[in-house]
Parts: sequence; C-alpha cells; structure tokens
Amino acid sequence: MKVLHIIASIDESAGGPSRSVPKTCIELAKLGVDIEIITQTSPNPVKIPKNENLKLVYKSIRALNKLGSNLNKSDVDLIHIQHIWNPYVNVMAYWARKKNIPYIISTRGMLEPWILACNPWKKKLGMWLYQNIAIRKADHLHATAQMEADNIRKLGYKTPITNIPNGIDLSEVKTLKTNYGTKKMVFLSRIHPKKGIELLLEAWRTMDSKEWTLEIAGDGNPSYVETLKKSASDLKEVRFIGPQYGEAKWDCIRSADVMVLPTFSENFGIVVAEALAVGVPVLTTMGTPWEDLETHKCGWWIELSVANLKNTLENIVNSPIEEFVAMGKRGTILVKEKYDTKAVAEDISALYNQIILE
Repeated sequence: MKVLHIIASIDESAGGPSRSVPKTCIELAKLGVDIEIITQTSPNPVKIPKNENLKLVYKSIRALNKLGSNLNKSDVDLIHIQHIWNPYVNVMAYWARKKNIPYIISTRGMLEPWILACNPWKKKLGMWLYQNIAIRKADHLHATAQMEADNIRKLGYKTPITNIPNGIDLSEVKTLKTNYGTKKMVFLSRIHPKKGIELLLEAWRTMDSKEWTLEIAGDGNPSYVETLKKSASDLKEVRFIGPQYGEAKWDCIRSADVMVLPTFSENFGIVVAEALAVGVPVLTTMGTPWEDLETHKCGWWIELSVANLKNTLENIVNSPIEEFVAMGKRGTILVKEKYDTKAVAEDISALYNQIILE
C-alpha cells in the first residue's frame, strides 16, 4: 500500500501537525505502509530517520502541481491531505479528484467555530474557490476528537468521518518528572491570538501568585510577541523564553509543576499529551477535547474566561505538592494507554485499508 502525505510544512515552529504527522508516518512505515511525505522546504524541519518504507520529498507548489498532473492511479493507492485552507495541500486534492485517486483529509481543527470566525470573508472565498468541493468530494475525513467531528457535521458535510487522536512517540520520553515543587507553570505552544495568552496574563495579574513563576515558551509573529511582552512588563514572575525544540522542549516541560494551555480552540493539543507523558499535570480549556484531564484526574479542563483562569490558578498555587505528584502519575498512565503513536498508526493503517477497499 502506497500513501502520499501532503503537508505544507514540517517545520518545528509550524505547530502540532508539523510534529505529529511525521511521527505517525514513521510508525506507519514500520507497519509496512509505503509512505511518501511531500512538503515545502523550511528553516528547521522535523528530523525524520531513514526507513526503506518512508521517503521525504521537498517540492514547491509549482512542482507539486506538476507531480499531480503526471500522477497515474496505478502510482499510488491513497493520498492523505494534512490540513485545509492552504493552497499547497489543495493542489493535490484537485488532482486526486481529477485522476480518480481516493483521498482523505485531516482537517486539523480548521473547521472549528473559532477558526471560521477569524477572517470570515477570506474563509468564505476559500470555501467557494476550492475548499468546499475538496471536503465534499473526499473519500473520508479524519478528526482527532469527537468534538471536531461533531463541528464538521454541524456544517452539513456528509463525508464519512473517523475519529483517531494524535499520538506521541513515547520513545522520546527519556525521563519522567521527579523534581516536583518548582512552583513553575509553563505555556509551550505557538504564540498566537487563539492561544489565549492575553487572558492568561490578565488572570495572572489579578491573583496572588505566591512566588510561583510563569514561563511562556514558543515562537510567533514578532510584533505580536513584542506586544505580549510589553503587556507583561509589570509582571516580575512572567518570563518569555522563546521556542524550545528537541531535548530542550522536554526539559522545559519537566521543569514545570503545571503546564497551561488557555486556548480558544484546539482540535487536539499535542503539548497536553507531551506534558502528561512526563508526569506534568495540565490546565487547559474546553476549547480542546481534553475532558480526559477531569475524567482521569490529571489536570483541569475549564471554560475559558479570565475569572475561571484566575480561580483555577489560585487553586493550583494553593495545592500541596503531593497533588501534582499523584496527577502526574495518572497522566503518564493515560498517555501510555490511549495516545501512543504506535497504536494511533495501527488505527490509521486500518482506516487506509478500509478506504482503499471501498
């Protein structure tokens, strides 16, 4: 079985899919699926180890269009489109329809209400030009959570949807957190308006931090990052530490007693799984599908507002260290049971076979 994965970027700074897609492809290749990842060049791409079943190809949008025009149905069994809205990935969706090659789209949270409300006229134009037909004519859609699948259905799409979460490569987790009591919270994600950092800073400003510190790690638009830094200039406990990659990322996560992701909208939130994997409890919002935090008692899952953030932060800073230790242990168990990339790859491989045989 040969599958093309089309993704606009696998750069470390490009967000969750740029990491989760290559990791899943690596595991799919280990299962014997012939995988070719096609993407654009970038300054800091995710490292992909060599595997006889895994090929990484860099192509411009013009070169991708040429590839699509020369593609035959006998060349590939399935095309997996990673993300929507980006013209780069939609080029191959067009050629898949033209050549009658089955294709699946992972919408990656880009049909969530908060996303659609941003630049709505631009979204409507994109829908009219290419995105609506790409979704309607797809053989299958992939959602990473039931909440995402439900929101797609509310838009009226009848395309079959399968819900498979993102996973993390547990072999990357070299050590678990042991140094509880650092009195540190960490935000680690893209620095973007949808991440709710402004609300987090406002909540932090109105509470008694009790000597706790907040580190904000990530990359984003330089002018927006600078605006956030200026707004936090009066908060001595808050530091912006820039993007963290590789082992530095894991060290950053382990240094925290609590990970915080106050996002407006997230189809998954890979950093939540990464934090839980090393034993760090997580505070996030109902804009993510992480109800598991409450169910498995390994974090806090709240409605996003300054008041709710303030109340939860105050609860956290007044909690005993033993509570973080117990939450951390429950979190590592949850990730091993439910979010291991190997299990995710097996589910995706089964879905590929189902689509091809239909």
